[in-house]
Amino acid sequence: MGRRWQDGRGELVVPGDDGEPPLRVPLEIAGSYRARTRGLLGRDSIDGAILLSPANSVHTFRMRMPIDVAYLDRRFRVIAVQTMRPGRLGMPRLRARHVVEAEAGAMGEWGVREGTRVEVVGPVE
Repeated sequence: MGRRWQDGRGELVVPGDDGEPPLRVPLEIAGSYRARTRGLLGRDSIDGAILLSPANSVHTFRMRMPIDVAYLDRRFRVIAVQTMRPGRLGMPRLRARHVVEAEAGAMGEWGVREGTRVEVVGPVE
């Protein structure tokens, strides 16, 4: 069984390209049902990203901004990345165990794309 994440702060570590050092992105961790349900609702921005775990789908109802969504498998490999405008319902990804959300455009800037294996550093239960 996988580990359970506690609500708190951590880092999303994205491997660098061509020998570049890894990128460390500030990360909010939403491991409780309440924190996952709240997610980015009602916010105008986010510093870094938010991890929803466990999760395999998201929606953007009541969101104020478009977001990038990365679906991760149990080994934190990116299954898919998509940009969602407010008021949308994302389709569940069967192999996804975690979801990372950030402001639209951030995933591309960070090098998070399908096949990338990221690392999450943060509070664990």
